[in-house]
Amino acid sequence: MAHYNPSVSSPSDEVNLGVSVNPHAKPTDFDFLAVIGKGTFGKVLLAKLKADGKFYAVKVLQKKVILKKKEQKNIMAERNVLLKSLKHPFLVGLHYSFQTAEKLYFVLDYVNGGELFYHLQRERCFSEARARFYTAEVASAIGYLHSLNIVYRDLKPENILLDHQGHVVLTDFGLCKEGIEPEGTTTTFCGTPEYLAPEILRKEPYDRTVDWWCLGAVLYEMLYSLPPFYSRDVSEMYDGILHKPLQLPPGKSQASSHLLYGLLQKDQHRRIGAIADFVSDSLEVFVIV
Repeated sequence: MAHYNPSVSSPSDEVNLGVSVNPHAKPTDFDFLAVIGKGTFGKVLLAKLKADGKFYAVKVLQKKVILKKKEQKNIMAERNVLLKSLKHPFLVGLHYSFQTAEKLYFVLDYVNGGELFYHLQRERCFSEARARFYTAEVASAIGYLHSLNIVYRDLKPENILLDHQGHVVLTDFGLCKEGIEPEGTTTTFCGTPEYLAPEILRKEPYDRTVDWWCLGAVLYEMLYSLPPFYSRDVSEMYDGILHKPLQLPPGKSQASSHLLYGLLQKDQHRRIGAIADFVSDSLEVFVIV
């Protein structure tokens, strides 16, 4: 494990951490035990707070990398989303943050059930009942973010954790976009190739319905073991996302098929969630029944 520089940051190096800052916290407050993940802009470490023995996930970010890539705005957006996340049971929350001369530290909930990605890799696919359970909780989390005018933009199994009771916890808000009103759009090309919505690939303005496309892709993967239109050839996969009709192997319920066709609708204006967002009959029928 690398040694952490406990030196206090000088005023010129300070990053404004806002209301999340704990000015008394320092790296030596923790025993850093293992690397448990890599986020969009840094590593996540399992850490035990020496004072009370509680475990946390501590996200450690290199200031020079953030400054070099001009990511200050994204980091602050992630902090803002994390602070709001404490109010929702299926979103990982931020307890506090602090900094040294070289690094930023975000002290987060430790979620110990592993990534959904890990469970999918091990089991290949899930039963429809299990997929319905996870879909309902992820949809609730996404709907909550949308109610705060936040678009998530990076929904994938690697960013969905399971807690000790088996509930979903969404994490890694590095690509979130704040301030997107219900009719608002944005244009940044970002996300993970297998889960990109067609309008992003077309480099068109897109809205919060990109998250519902991603939810459809994750649900498809949970039921059929691979994302829709998946190919090792990325250009071929993009062509499928843009132009090929969705093919659903037989054996699933009418409700799940209807939901997948609705979420993976290439026309964002006809996609489930385009009109009423999370309050959608098709979504509710599948996830509640």
